[in-house]
Amino acid sequence: MSKDTVGIALLGMGVVGGGVADIIQRKRSHLRDMVGCPVELKGILVRDVNKPRATQTPHGIVTTVADDILSNPEVDVVVEVMGGQDPAFDYILKSISLGKHIVTANKEVMARHGPDILTLSRKKGVQTLFEAAVAGGTPIIAPLLRDLVANEVLTIHGIINGTTNYILTSMSQNGADFGDTLAEAQRLGYAESDPTNDVEGIDAAYKLAILATLGFRARVRDTDVFHEGITRLRTRDFQYARELGYAIKLLGIATSDNGSVQARVHPAFIREDSMIAKVDGALNAVEIQTDLAGKLMFHGAGAGSMPTTSAVIADIVDIARNLAGNVAPPPIGKLSERTHVQPISELRTRYYIRLMATDRPGVLAQVGGVLGNRNISIASAIQKETDEVAQRAEIVLMTHRANESDVQQAIRELEALETVAEVGNMVRVEEW
Repeated sequence: MSKDTVGIALLGMGVVGGGVADIIQRKRSHLRDMVGCPVELKGILVRDVNKPRATQTPHGIVTTVADDILSNPEVDVVVEVMGGQDPAFDYILKSISLGKHIVTANKEVMARHGPDILTLSRKKGVQTLFEAAVAGGTPIIAPLLRDLVANEVLTIHGIINGTTNYILTSMSQNGADFGDTLAEAQRLGYAESDPTNDVEGIDAAYKLAILATLGFRARVRDTDVFHEGITRLRTRDFQYARELGYAIKLLGIATSDNGSVQARVHPAFIREDSMIAKVDGALNAVEIQTDLAGKLMFHGAGAGSMPTTSAVIADIVDIARNLAGNVAPPPIGKLSERTHVQPISELRTRYYIRLMATDRPGVLAQVGGVLGNRNISIASAIQKETDEVAQRAEIVLMTHRANESDVQQAIRELEALETVAEVGNMVRVEEW
């Protein structure tokens, strides 16, 4: 039966929750016109009802008791914007079991439990939508589920963490070091006080697990995604990248080949004239290669309260339209549980290696010998004297395509050489 009013409950009233509550009230006439019936707030779960909030809410709907909301028959859609694993996951499962539709921005929960949540939703005949979980205000989930349904997704390449993209852009353009740029990102609100999830690639790994699961119709867990952060990058890595014709970005990369999936997050050298290399600041971009539609780019704001609020509201409207028009929710599709996940050790690509070595005859040949013994061929080399007194030189190598396992072993062997003071960095080169 069609609904005369669609009732909304919010789990969480932080920056995003407050934004959603504000839009539902401030744009109520517009939402009613878009949906076909009123969309009304029926409950808001918070930790402290007495905490001052910028957004005014209807009297009597704010509570600290989850069951007041989850068991409320006037609530049709539960919007989870609490973040984190617990208790958000339990609240989502209980809501679905009670026949509530779900909108969530929770990348951690969807990366770890998304297929289970979607399976339960299908059994209960409700929708779970999560556009805001991946790229903030940039639509990517809906196109994968709806617009590209006839396509086989072949590859996914994306900048899916706005915080790290802001940091890398500043390091590249301004010559700032990592610590100063991180502090500035925190001051501007792009980075959390504890930035670990962002700078170590964990946040991007959650998002890539979601994209790979939907794109390849295969269960890819967050633990299946290799992740490496940006903390080893130095200003001179960007200088060398520019000299060689590259930019450095933290990329989420997922590929599928004959039932084997590889998903990884790490800094990468990419051609400076590529579209994705020009995505700067806190913006996100996802490039998807398909068999029918070809190469598609999704580009926009990936962080901030308003872009995320925009994606949450879009999901609310999508569900509300279905309820108002008595439309059956579209199927998510069956996911393959038997997916071979290719480990990072099986990757084959090109590499950038920067090391500090003793500046004397034969050292470069010695380094080349270590690489050659591991079947790694040098494509180009740059050697610059950095300390005349200590007689040290910085050597930058670009390799031809090589196996990751061989490169990692070669780096260990280089670090053991008496003539090598340190291997400063290794960055994978992505060309697609």
